[in-house]
Amino acid sequence: MERGTNTASTTMDNPIADPDRDSIPMPIQNNPDSHESRFEPKPLLDQNELLKAIEIVEKDSLAIAESFTSLFSSLRLALSQATNNSIDHMQCFSDVVGRLQESALDAATRGNRYINSCLRLNEEMKGIENLAVQLSNVDALDSAVNRLI
Repeated sequence: MERGTNTASTTMDNPIADPDRDSIPMPIQNNPDSHESRFEPKPLLDQNELLKAIEIVEKDSLAIAESFTSLFSSLRLALSQATNNSIDHMQCFSDVVGRLQESALDAATRGNRYINSCLRLNEEMKGIENLAVQLSNVDALDSAVNRLI
């Protein structure tokens, strides 16, 4: 093909129609020690194919972004529910601990009252023992008087 006869329609049909016109020289080094490089042409993509590829990448990027948005929304909801459940459980635990504390305090108060009642009864019983000794002496005296009469 000649350069002058190349039209847009032939370029669209065959993206590598004219290698001299549709290529970019790329350096290739034959020897890593030499500083000389030669250029080898690399074919360009057709502009329509490039636009289609960009559109596909854009659609994929949008789909990925929507997927991430959905994922983060789900994670946010799950975290919110877990936080709400944790707060509810902490409030419930706080209520239970408060009631347990009240019950323990009530039981301790009743226990102290019982112990104090027992101590008072013990003190009163000591006085009753002296009274019992006195009553036994009176009973013995009454029995002796009854024998004499």
